[in-house]
Amino acid sequence: MLTGDTILNSRFAIELGKFQVETVQNVSGLSLEQDVVETRQVSPTGEVVVRKQPGSRRTGEITVTRGMDKSTAFTDWIKATLVDADLAAARQNITISLMDAQKQTVRRIHLSNAWASRWQGPSLGAASSESALEEVTITYEDITIE
Repeated sequence: MLTGDTILNSRFAIELGKFQVETVQNVSGLSLEQDVVETRQVSPTGEVVVRKQPGSRRTGEITVTRGMDKSTAFTDWIKATLVDADLAAARQNITISLMDAQKQTVRRIHLSNAWASRWQGPSLGAASSESALEEVTITYEDITIE
């Protein structure tokens, strides 16, 4: 049964631990995967029997692209991991909220024990008139969708 309109992928917010990331251009790589364990055996009649069952869940990575600005909270979090190597302080739970047209949260994606594993700065050029974008790869230990 249809319940309302589909969620647009342009209405979302990211909470990183205790603060909300002010501006975000793109989030990619959200996925939930599980290994498949395949067992091949031979029956008493010589027939090959293949069984598949769920294995371990895979952890993942997302990539967040955002325009560089004067905000230091996100940059400080990246620095805690990549520069200071303080993983204990850097691990944060991240919530990505998807919103409807009235800006009400209709779905949440929670990433547990997330930390920045890679940062890429902007491409710079004297003749360019584009925004300076930073790209951060975030590794997480678990994902739940509500």
